[in-house]
Amino acid sequence: MPLPRTRGTALRQRLADLRGPSVPPKPLDARALAALAANPGCRRRALLDGAGVDKAALAGALGAPSAFGQSQFAFVRGNAFEARVKADGGAELLRLVHEKLDPGADAPAGARVPDLTAAGPEGRTARTALALREAVQEGGWTLLDHPLLALPVAGSLAFLEPDAVVVHPDGSWTVVEIKSFPMLDGAADPAKVGAAARQSAVYVLALEEVAARLGAEPDGPDAEGSAPDGDAAPPVVRHRVLLVCPKDFSNLPTASALDVRKQRAVTRRQLTRLVRIEEIADGLPQGTCFAPDLPRQELTSAVESVPATYAPECLAACELAFHCRDHARAEGAVTSFGRSLRAELGGLTTVDEVLAAAHGTVGDPDDPAVAALRRAAELRAEALAGREDAVCR
Repeated sequence: MPLPRTRGTALRQRLADLRGPSVPPKPLDARALAALAANPGCRRRALLDGAGVDKAALAGALGAPSAFGQSQFAFVRGNAFEARVKADGGAELLRLVHEKLDPGADAPAGARVPDLTAAGPEGRTARTALALREAVQEGGWTLLDHPLLALPVAGSLAFLEPDAVVVHPDGSWTVVEIKSFPMLDGAADPAKVGAAARQSAVYVLALEEVAARLGAEPDGPDAEGSAPDGDAAPPVVRHRVLLVCPKDFSNLPTASALDVRKQRAVTRRQLTRLVRIEEIADGLPQGTCFAPDLPRQELTSAVESVPATYAPECLAACELAFHCRDHARAEGAVTSFGRSLRAELGGLTTVDEVLAAAHGTVGDPDDPAVAALRRAAELRAEALAGREDAVCR
């Protein structure tokens, strides 16, 4: 007699059916999780990412391939800059951490850089956790180069690899994000900095999972030789991360501290929503599947059965952005003009509704958005009338 399936097993089977019977899941990474935080209202992305659907392959099958991704030139340049930052045992990187985040601590001379190699992702995550524990127990500065962290997402583990994690002499942990875009006069592109902050927030969440497990161990890092009671305080994961970039137009590293508490909270809420992807999946038509080898018409119907919330920012964060943009424009959705405009228009969700409200045919005159549109229409009509009078004269 077969054993009854648990809820988690049933959900995993449901998500596998959505991917396609022979399609392996695409694992979530920090960029994908950060992009979820950038567009928290998109149920389509939440479901596809939670199910492990390869959105790049899906976009190509829909006839709207995405140019989203990093160019080969940027990839090579980024690796070269990261190697320079971490040269000499990470001396320059640790100097920047000390200067920007922990100037009161002793200078990081002779920091430890443990070997994190192990077999498979599970082995690497276990080796990373052990290295973090040893670093807290031994004190001093420790640099973990490309540690591997595991974060539970929608019933499975997402393996995440930050550029570096630094353990301070007081036992606290800092995430380091290394990017190849420049800081000009101490400032960088706000959009790129925002993306880096969201990505770093994902790593902070994953580190907090590790810290909680270490704090729960009977011989936790703060036991200090006392009798094990399992109540040791977990190590502190700092919410100020270090963003390292090239200075001006050189290849010299400079850094800035980013407070990612807001991004962390948003990402945590999004991950909580991902746990409820079963609710989204239950609302789909029977037999819905996103396998890229299906006929385009069937695949389009499957994708459109999941509500999306498109915004121009999606073009830099989601492989399905071109497909969603085309449909948003075809439907006249005001979200295609940006979230700020969408927020100002209140209950007016389409361009036709906006024009009708401006011309006075629909809408409540007491609605501030409707009143502003009608006033703008009046001013436009007056301006055009004045221009026609000037031309006639």
